Amino acid sequence: MSQASEVSGLMKIDSAKQVNPKGSLHASADVDAYLAALPADKQAALQKLRKQIHAAAPGAVETMSYGVPTFKLHGKMLVSIGAAKKHCALYGGIGEVVAAYAAALKDYSLSKGTIRFTPEKPIPAALVENLIKARVAQIIEAGLDRAGKHTRKHKG
Repeated sequence: MSQASEVSGLMKIDSAKQVNPKGSLHASADVDAYLAALPADKQAALQKLRKQIHAAAPGAVETMSYGVPTFKLHGKMLVSIGAAKKHCALYGGIGEVVAAYAAALKDYSLSKGTIRFTPEKPIPAALVENLIKARVAQIIEAGLDRAGKHTRKHKG
């Protein structure tokens, strides 16, 4: 596992990012490299989760952010996935969603916006779909709020 190092409990790729002639990153290749550097059980669990995220949010775009695979929708962070020494995680921007589904997630280790699971006990597909669709609804609602009246208060 020479391409990966453990940083703050998360597996992080050290290899250089691939850049095309126009200078944009091949984000999907970076995500593939991140996943390829993981142990087989975590790799399989996160590949499955990756497919479930795309199924629930077909317009999601993959990128790397803070060294982990991140999915964006309409330019906003949808969720991130990652692996640590003893678990995998689904996190980022889902604090309210985790709170809303706390009862269904009672068998998992939770913190604000993070769901930790093991490859042996992944998050059920139907629950992943509900979590992602709830997060998509948040992003769409936030976009609609901005499209209408200004919702931010100006300082000064």
